[in-house]
Amino acid sequence: MLGRAMADLNITSPSNPRLKALAALRRRRTREETGQTLIEGYEELALALDAGVLPEALYYCPELMLDPETQLQVVEEVRRAGVDTVQVSRGPFEKAAYREGPDGFIAVVPAVARRCADLRVGPSALTVLCQGVEKPGNLGAMLRTADAAGAEAVIAADPVTDWGNPNLVRASKGTVFSVPVASDSTAATLAWLDARGIALVATTPDTDLDYTDVDYTGPVAIAVGAEKYGLTDEVLEHAAYKVRIPMVGKANSLNVATSAAIVIYEAVRQRGAAGARPSH
Repeated sequence: MLGRAMADLNITSPSNPRLKALAALRRRRTREETGQTLIEGYEELALALDAGVLPEALYYCPELMLDPETQLQVVEEVRRAGVDTVQVSRGPFEKAAYREGPDGFIAVVPAVARRCADLRVGPSALTVLCQGVEKPGNLGAMLRTADAAGAEAVIAADPVTDWGNPNLVRASKGTVFSVPVASDSTAATLAWLDARGIALVATTPDTDLDYTDVDYTGPVAIAVGAEKYGLTDEVLEHAAYKVRIPMVGKANSLNVATSAAIVIYEAVRQRGAAGARPSH
């Protein structure tokens, strides 16, 4: 794990061991071994901080900040909380950054590692189940939708990627730290839903029931499957409702994140505008 160092260590060499340790966290195996992951970007970091995430170290580059006078206040904020704050010169920072066009912030944070049993939801919870979804960008996009819609949990069943994947964190704009998420087996996920009386609504093209013809006002979980194969028979057989999104074009499927968003917002519509938070 990345150890603590003096606050405001100034790194000027791209071969610095701490920067090499940052790069290593791009690999899932390293994230799992260390229990750490990365947040890149000022907006993503600010959202995570608002959600109560305390970084273990913060690397920053004033030369790359869009508004250094304002954004350096975040550096001071986490420094006062006892977090290592390490200044990095522009060249080494750009080499260490995962994304193109970095804005001067990389934080090392504890990885999200929850099972279904760790989730706490209300009696009329709106939850999202993603089974075997492969692309981190799609999972991240679904998290942004879940955050905007006020969903109480997002579960990755039989996950292909981890919640700490840098592409997922980036695509989620940091909402992976504000929306309760968990990873578990499909069997454990279905058992968790059953124990809480949460009705499962499975999306599939192999049904005649339109997604608007289901009552989403009670406790409900909206399920979407892998990009290529969709939901497994195990989930489809367990579903209280199997729903489709009508399509009249030549393509036979929608992007999985788009499909999830359509059905999630039908649930929001039915539950009333008071159930959704303003978009951000």
